[in-house]
Parts: sequence; structure tokens; C-alpha cells
Amino acid sequence: MSALPRVPAAATGVIPQVAAFSEQQAIAIRHDLHRHPELAFEEHRTSARIAGLLADWGYDVATGVGGTGVVGTLTRGTGTRRLGLRADFDALPISEDSGLAYASRNPGLMHACGHDGHTTILLSAAHYLAKHGRFDGTVHLVFQPAEEIGKGATRMIEDGLFERFPVDAIFGLHNWPGVPAGRFGFVDGPAMASVDWARIRVVGKGGHGAEPHTGIDPVLAAAHIVTALQSVVARNVDPREMAVVTVGSIHGGQAANVIPDSVELKLTVRAFLPEVRETLRRRIPVLAESIAAGFGASVEIEFPLGFPSVLNHAAETAFARQVALETFGEAGVVPGLAPRTASEDFAFLLQQRPGSFLFVGNGDSASLHSPRYVFDDAIIAPAASYWARLAERFLAEPVETTT
Repeated sequence: MSALPRVPAAATGVIPQVAAFSEQQAIAIRHDLHRHPELAFEEHRTSARIAGLLADWGYDVATGVGGTGVVGTLTRGTGTRRLGLRADFDALPISEDSGLAYASRNPGLMHACGHDGHTTILLSAAHYLAKHGRFDGTVHLVFQPAEEIGKGATRMIEDGLFERFPVDAIFGLHNWPGVPAGRFGFVDGPAMASVDWARIRVVGKGGHGAEPHTGIDPVLAAAHIVTALQSVVARNVDPREMAVVTVGSIHGGQAANVIPDSVELKLTVRAFLPEVRETLRRRIPVLAESIAAGFGASVEIEFPLGFPSVLNHAAETAFARQVALETFGEAGVVPGLAPRTASEDFAFLLQQRPGSFLFVGNGDSASLHSPRYVFDDAIIAPAASYWARLAERFLAEPVETTT
């Protein structure tokens, strides 16, 4: 793998120019994006706003990448190294209950995961790099749509992302409630879980609730399947590894005295390791089919692949952590941050190129995907400063490393 650059010993913290931009423009940009949330592949206003700002600052801008994606490119000097930094910008189908003066104006839609913040952070870094950045090489700023449905990264890759905008490494970040605001966290190896969605339709034979012996009760069979599914983790997965099977939806029947013909279960299935994921994908259908058969019922199963776990690369993660330590000191880095069991389609980007996905604390806000979630504007300046320093140092003179 290519050499990574040396990180200077002097810690600088928040860059003054970034702090000034945050106070004067970045927060206003974030609030504007928050007022106008858009769902996956419908982010036309957001995409146009991003593209316009990048163009104003002198970037070569490509739009429509993977649908509504935007890539801004800036080259300085004669260096051949190329860096990718990624932010996501789609919202969620959630009705906001934050009480903010700049709350969503689009009914039923909300930036409840902080993607408006991620985009503003990268735009703030983009402004600094264009106006003040000192680097030798090329930076590609990747603004990705449709992360929430797990399809945006794949669409951009299929649209030639890395052929059109080649990188030696790519980095991304996510804010995280419960981690002190503005502190950075790094995870080696599996950083976020894979996720697959399953739909199990238990098919029986409907009838009168007073004569259950004349039918085949799918409700009873489904209840046993829900309980038994937890044994997939408890008795098939090494206790030292992470796996989660969640039945989040059960629907069947309408009346108390009628046995329905079928019951539908909807599941999410998560794991850190690919081999654990495969165990879950193999055992869940077998268990559901056998239990249903024991009650005389049958099952129809849809179990498409979702997206894989985020597997951070060792050298890039070590470099990213070093940048944070040298920029903000030990007080700016969370020691031993645990992997997150949520999922991220940045995983697909890491399957294509080396890189790392890191976290920045969002303080004591409500959880991600909550209607009461609030992104902390105070983390924009430190996170943007971090991206700027990482870019300058990645695109500096390299030194040899071993992996």
C-alpha cells in the first residue's frame, strides 16, 4: 500500500479561519439544509446548494453522480496523491419534534441523523481548503445521497466514482450522541454492523376462533418463530461476537375471533463479522421453515442482501487517529471507542478503496433517528478543522509505513 504522510507534532486545534466561517456562514448553511430535508435520490435542492457553493469557491464540480451525488475536486501543486472525503445529505421520513426555530418545513421529513451537519462540516473544510489550504495533490469531496436506504454509495460506485475521481484513500465521519461534543472516536477493524432486512410470511389456514382445530393458526406459529429466532444468536454465534436479530413488525388478522390466513414478520439482522452474518442468513430461514412446518404451516421468506459491516483499514485508521491526537491532543480523542451496532453504507466505499470511518461526539442530544434529535452546531468548527488538517497532512510529503 502507498506510504502515508507524517503528522507534525504541533497541535493546532480549531483553525481560526474555520471558526470564523462557522460563525458567519456555516451554521446558517446547516440551518437552511435542516429546514429543507429531502429523501433518498430526491435531494435536488440540497445537491444544487452544495454544487453552487463548491463552484463559487473554485472547485471543479460534477453533479448527478449516482443520481443526485456531487463531487468537488481541487488540485494544488504537482503531487500525485489523491484523497477522498465523504459526507451524506439525505433525510428521513420522520416528523420533527425538536422545537427548533429552524425545524423542518417539509411535513413528515427530518434530518434526524445529522446528515445536514455532516454536509456542512465538509463544506466548511472545503471553504478552508480552497481559500487557505496548503497541500500538494488532489482532494475529491464526495457528497453522497441515499445513505439512509443503503443505496447511495453503490449508485455512485456504479456511476464510476473511483474511476472518474480516483483516490488513494477515503475517509468519512458520523456524529454520535452520547459521546462528548467535539471529541473524536476511532475504531480498528469492524466499526459498524452489517444489516440485512428479512420478511417472513407465515401461511396457515384461516377459520373461526371458536373452532381452531379446523384451521392452521399462523399467529401461533409466528409467535413461536419470534421466540425461537433469538436462539439463532444464543446458540449459533460465538458469545464473544456481536449479532442482533430484531423482529420489529408483526401483522396478521383483524378480529379477536378470527384466525387469519397469514401473519407477516419483518426483521433486521446485524453483525460485525462477515462469517457471523452468513451464519444468521443461513440459520434464520431454516429455523422459520421448520417451526412453521411443526404447526402445519408454511413460510414465504424474502431475505435480500443489505449492506456489509464497516471494516476500517488499519494504516488509514492509525493515520486518522494520529491526526486527531496531534491536532487536538489526547483530550480531543475518546480512548477505546466501541464499535457501533448501527449500520452505514460507507462500507461499500471501504470495499473498493482503503480508508476509515470515524466518529465525532454530538453530546447529550436525543438518539439518532429520534424526532427530538438535535445536531450540535458547536461541533462544526472542530470537525471541519479536522478534515482540513487531515487533507493537508495526507497530501503532504509521504513517509514509508508498514501495515
